[in-house]
Amino acid sequence: MSAVPGRSAQLSPNQLQKQDQIVEAARVVLARDGLAGCTVRAIADAGPLTKSAIHYYFADIDVLIDRAMAAHINTFAARLRTVGEEHADPRARLFAVTEAYLREFAERPGGAFLWFEYWIAAGRAQHPQAIDAMLTSITELLVELLAPLDVDDPRARARALLSYLLGAVVQQRVRPRPFAGFRGDIEALCFAGYR
Repeated sequence: MSAVPGRSAQLSPNQLQKQDQIVEAARVVLARDGLAGCTVRAIADAGPLTKSAIHYYFADIDVLIDRAMAAHINTFAARLRTVGEEHADPRARLFAVTEAYLREFAERPGGAFLWFEYWIAAGRAQHPQAIDAMLTSITELLVELLAPLDVDDPRARARALLSYLLGAVVQQRVRPRPFAGFRGDIEALCFAGYR
């Protein structure tokens, strides 16, 4: 947990709770209004704390946005894990999770726009650590799904699968298709000879 700038490194439970409330309000604003709409005023309007309280806990709005985006990805990864836990068969688990991944962005296109918008902004700001953390979170989930399937180099396949899924999210916006249309591609990517 980062300390409040200029203050003691240890925050009280009450201060931690207030930071969490601010992060949650920022998540709401990001999901609703995107990156450009995520201002301190909008966050204050969406949450229980004032603009000055937000500035007190987060002197840098980019740090707050990073925390809110990390919370989004952690929640998303947890939902995908829950979907996977519903399936005992490892292969069925992989396909259920990849289908849930694609369905999330098909049903909530604003989420895809937000992710890509955030990645572009973080890249332009020379702040790749936040993007790397998000990609690593999903890559690790895919490695967990692929490892029991006895595929060669589950990590490399997980990275390739994530790249495919990111591209599929974009394709879905242009040319929507059911998961069955993606399943064959995922099957080939995960289980065919890998070069």
